[in-house]
Amino acid sequence: MPRFLLLCLLLTSTLAARSQSKTPADFGYRHLTMRYQRDTVDILVLSQKGDELKRKPVFLFVQGSLPSPIFKYDERGLYSVFPFETEKYLADYHFIIISKPGVPLVADVKTLTPRYEYNDPKTGQVPAAYCQRNYLEYYVARDAAVLHYLAHQPWVEGKNITAMGHSEGSNVVARLARRPGPLRRVVYLSGSPLGRMLTVISGNRQDADSVGAENNFAYWKEVVAAPKQNNCLGDTHLLVSSLSSTQTPLDDFRHSKIPVFVGYGTRDRSALLEDYLRLEMIRAGKTNLTFHAYPELEHNFFGFTNGKVDQEKWNWDRVARDFFTWMKAH
Repeated sequence: MPRFLLLCLLLTSTLAARSQSKTPADFGYRHLTMRYQRDTVDILVLSQKGDELKRKPVFLFVQGSLPSPIFKYDERGLYSVFPFETEKYLADYHFIIISKPGVPLVADVKTLTPRYEYNDPKTGQVPAAYCQRNYLEYYVARDAAVLHYLAHQPWVEGKNITAMGHSEGSNVVARLARRPGPLRRVVYLSGSPLGRMLTVISGNRQDADSVGAENNFAYWKEVVAAPKQNNCLGDTHLLVSSLSSTQTPLDDFRHSKIPVFVGYGTRDRSALLEDYLRLEMIRAGKTNLTFHAYPELEHNFFGFTNGKVDQEKWNWDRVARDFFTWMKAH
């Protein structure tokens, strides 16, 4: 093949690959960036079309665990970015989500693990930039910086910002509620109010798994002995210790003054601990927390059929309706 023709084919192939690569704009999102320490933080904004620069309240969704790209797609299209339907709320809010450090924004699900995790193709493990930053204190400080950045944008009502966290993300918003800065209110969902390890062991007890409980007590001894250990394999000591420290969401809420919505399924493994949080807030005379317990729902607000989690019984829109109604009143 003549060299000139080969070069033309290679150029055509490269341009075609670039044209097929997807960006947040392809999915209707604005992509903003800001510097935090030495990192570039990716901030994705979903607005009603035509209202991108209209001044509105902001709703920040703090992700749970797993190094998952925000935009996951297959041949059928984009997977949901938010766990509830946003369309009905776009007239009133700009929706914000922040990417995980070191994780690409967009990925075809074929390139991800079955749990939609991104692994570095060179190492087969999570990106080093992710595991080095994957602990509570980093996320809290980074998200606080993002909140201050957002509060000064002309399209943001700086005194009307809400942060919602689910599962691991609930720990972040609980800590933010303690020192809220521009944050007006918090939605705390399916959390571990007394720390992750107690929730894990509580799950062992509910499963009548005494061996698992003993193994987790032994693991906790290892974490306490080396709390900063970070080998980038699974849940590191650094992550677990940060989510199971003596400063728990219970302590954060004792010191919080902004309105807090607490939602959880009664068949979540941490439900009893959420009930304890509620008892303690009553004991402390705290009136800024509103509790919603959802009967017969589990951690991700699925229902059950014949004793098994039924993923057809999806209740996120019901939960969202409750906390958006609460937000209007607070």
